[in-house]
Amino acid sequence: MIESEAESERTKLKREISELRAALNRKEQCLRDLETLISAARAEDHPEENAIGAPGRAVHTKLTNDDIARYSRQLILPEFGVKGQLKLKNSSVLIVGLGGLGCPAAQYLAAAGCGRLGLIDYDEVERSNFHRQILHSEDRYGLSKAESARIALLELNPHCEIRCHSRLLYSQNAMHIIRNYDVVLDCSDNVPTRYLLNDACVMLRKPLVSGSALKMDGQLTVYSYGNGPCYRCIYPVPPPPEAVTNCGDGGVLGAITGTIGAMQALEAIKVIVGLGDVLAGRLLIFDGITTVFRNIRIRNKRPNCHVCSTQPLISELIDYEMFCGMHATDKDHPLQLLTSDERLTVEDYRDELQAKPHLLIDVRPPAEFEICKLPEAVNVPLAEILDDSYLERFAKQLEDKDLSIVLLCRRGNDSQIAVQHVRNRFPMHSVRDLIGGLHAWTNNVDSNFPIY
Repeated sequence: MIESEAESERTKLKREISELRAALNRKEQCLRDLETLISAARAEDHPEENAIGAPGRAVHTKLTNDDIARYSRQLILPEFGVKGQLKLKNSSVLIVGLGGLGCPAAQYLAAAGCGRLGLIDYDEVERSNFHRQILHSEDRYGLSKAESARIALLELNPHCEIRCHSRLLYSQNAMHIIRNYDVVLDCSDNVPTRYLLNDACVMLRKPLVSGSALKMDGQLTVYSYGNGPCYRCIYPVPPPPEAVTNCGDGGVLGAITGTIGAMQALEAIKVIVGLGDVLAGRLLIFDGITTVFRNIRIRNKRPNCHVCSTQPLISELIDYEMFCGMHATDKDHPLQLLTSDERLTVEDYRDELQAKPHLLIDVRPPAEFEICKLPEAVNVPLAEILDDSYLERFAKQLEDKDLSIVLLCRRGNDSQIAVQHVRNRFPMHSVRDLIGGLHAWTNNVDSNFPIY
């Protein structure tokens, strides 16, 4: 009894601490928003102050003793030296997305002595982040990712000036934020933000270091640099939404994002210092399974590019979520493909159907089915549903037209696609899916069921 009361008190105390941190974070964000508005107004009135070394920005002309001790291993590089370190110290880099790519990129830039870092992320730290987003920790669970990264980076290098933007980047605020930085890193890994950053960087003439990682693969290039192409030169039209897979659905190994994120930092340093051959006009492809790097030449600037050509059709930022037909976040965005009578809540399934004869088909891939499953479920991946390869397996059961068929998946999206297909094959059966899938089961039925 005493242990139970103590545990309850600890839980209450942790909740209060979390709420206080969140309140403090909101207040600090309000201050940063005001600073950004003032800065944006000043930038519009005095555009010349945005240039490196302009009167509006303090310029460092020599290194301190601490700089020399801290950065000695890169100072002795003949290609880098004191001049390179001073360029880095006077530079500013904006990192969009403090996830698997942004964390290692920010870590190496701060450690190398980048003078000013801007951190943009709308999201909060979650438990699923820890395996790859190496700046975040258990004690900052629930905190803004930008704020969490700032705390970790200042512990690494207290001389780095860091500004947080704990918000979603969109057309109305992008130009005001980006114009204050010399180089931009796209670590967002979503299509609308890629187009947004590309267009803004072209208009503001900022180099854009773009990285991506999914499953066991990664890619890296630099857009809007020198005579290299922009993102729209390569992809003038966005892919269809159903063809895009993010890390939340497809998965990713943390070391893959670490590899690409570290290389994004390297390319940013090369751009700032003028070091080596910048990865503009070329695409680096990393295959983590075979540990093979390939470097391929991509097309030159497109003469009729809508943004970077001499006569652009796009001269101001647009609605990129509408343009791409998808959201600029990796949060759950439930599809609505079925009518209400074709769907079943997890509570109704538990109360009305679970104890009766029925066929419960889990359409997740086998690797996900292995993580967790409902006791009654059988695994038939969506691909097998769509090519009808499951029919022979359940032929005898499907002869019973009174048998209810229930399909489920992780979040309740793929299961709707499966219902449409199965219903067409078996119009006489009751075919429904579970709204919200296994996430809803955990949240509304069994809190001990694992969630991922």
